[in-house]
Amino acid sequence: MTYTPTDSIGKTNLVLDLAAQRQRALGANIANIDTPGYRRKDIEFGQYLGVMNSPLETELSIKLGPSAVIESVGSMDIDPAFELAEMQKNALIYTVATRRMSNIVTEMKTVINVGK
Repeated sequence: MTYTPTDSIGKTNLVLDLAAQRQRALGANIANIDTPGYRRKDIEFGQYLGVMNSPLETELSIKLGPSAVIESVGSMDIDPAFELAEMQKNALIYTVATRRMSNIVTEMKTVINVGK
């Protein structure tokens, strides 16, 4: 099922999906820190959050291909401190998005209960 994230639920769902994808990419960076030839991977939120009229899966596949992550073209060295800091930032984004989704559900419950 694809959707166009123009409402609060869709937009919040998009952020949650991006945070999950980014966490996987950052985790892979740390897991492959000693792998020869491994290139750092990451997901740039800005390029997706600015285009809220397209489904996430379509946008990811058009811009990045099926891998859904950006491979770094720079240095192959991975700084574990940087990766951990990025994981912390990503965790904050995820926390904010989950709180937003919880608020949306609470608002919907309120509307349903008022309508009874």
